[in-house]
Amino acid sequence: MASGEALFNPYLPEFHADPYPFYHRLRAVAPVYQTPMGFWVLTRYDDVLTVLRDPRFGRDGFEQMLAAVYADDRAESSRLPRSMLFRDPPDHTRLRALVSKAFTPRVIERMREHIQDIVHRLLGRVRDAKGMDVITDLAYPLPVTVICEMLGVPTGDEGVIRQWSSDVARSLDAIGMPSDIEVVARGRAARRELGDYFRRLLPERRRRPQDDLLSLLIAAEEAGDTLSEGELLATCVLLFIAGHETTVNLIGNGLLALLRHPDQLGRLRDDPALIQSAVEELLRYDSPVQRTARITTTDVEVDGRTLAKGSMVVAAIGAANRDPAHFPDPDRLDITRRDNRHIAFGFGIHFCLGAPLARLEGQIALGTLLRERPGLAVDATPTWRESSTLRGLRALPVTF
Repeated sequence: MASGEALFNPYLPEFHADPYPFYHRLRAVAPVYQTPMGFWVLTRYDDVLTVLRDPRFGRDGFEQMLAAVYADDRAESSRLPRSMLFRDPPDHTRLRALVSKAFTPRVIERMREHIQDIVHRLLGRVRDAKGMDVITDLAYPLPVTVICEMLGVPTGDEGVIRQWSSDVARSLDAIGMPSDIEVVARGRAARRELGDYFRRLLPERRRRPQDDLLSLLIAAEEAGDTLSEGELLATCVLLFIAGHETTVNLIGNGLLALLRHPDQLGRLRDDPALIQSAVEELLRYDSPVQRTARITTTDVEVDGRTLAKGSMVVAAIGAANRDPAHFPDPDRLDITRRDNRHIAFGFGIHFCLGAPLARLEGQIALGTLLRERPGLAVDATPTWRESSTLRGLRALPVTF
């Protein structure tokens, strides 16, 4: 790991399997690190927090970088604009306000019983089996069913749009970094297909509004300049992808961490009331979102280094959540950890809108699985997805 490039190379198979030794080394030798490509990587908790909440680090400078991923040769009228994820105020504020009411803790808590029913139904399908793939049988279908219901996606269409979502998520690794041309092309095509899919749902929803997010967004669009049709579609695509990708990883990564730490697994089985604290620790320990990025809107000095205006800055959330300056013995899983101020859901104006939903789904899925499937054990070597921005498992076969 002597070369500068090896200090931060998220394309290495070893990085996919375990990025945390890379983070620790980078934090120790170059916590404010400029890669050979020119962008900066920050790995200390305090620095990452600054990037996430300081307006000098913005999103509006991503046009050129996003063009490589989201370029579209269609007519201007049919192109999707940037989602609120890649916008700064006031546009971000306007767009987020339209959907935030659907994700408040009070609204999400009312979904608890329904989410529990979905989990029971999914586990019921493998009741007579001696094992399951946690990702295929539970971690994926649970959140995708919930977000499809919230958006008003017809039952049965989840399978059709699963690959599109996966391709868009994978293409996030390409923003500002060298990447496989095919990965970029698939991500571009998938975002276009998802936009077209939601566009085809609009006529029916306009005629017959329902109690779902799509109908709510259409009403906002029809109200005037609050939301354009392009913004409506871009918001649907964002909500669909963000509404399940990270939760899949929370459930999969979290269960694997527990299975690899039988003392913590046993403690949670003995005291199910620890599930909330456990989920927070699992979010910290192996964060579903490993990094995010901003563009400096002015020259910014960090630890004596000057980050010039227009620089891309990668905030390594996964590294921040293992910073020993904020988390004693950070590589130890402790489901009773106190003062656990992790930033797995981000911070500031882009704090994850769906955090209450992801937390609830994770608590119910993991709590029910441990309660109803005694003797859980990993059946084969878990396989990690190639994405390093969104960290998660492709498969987690278990026996019970």
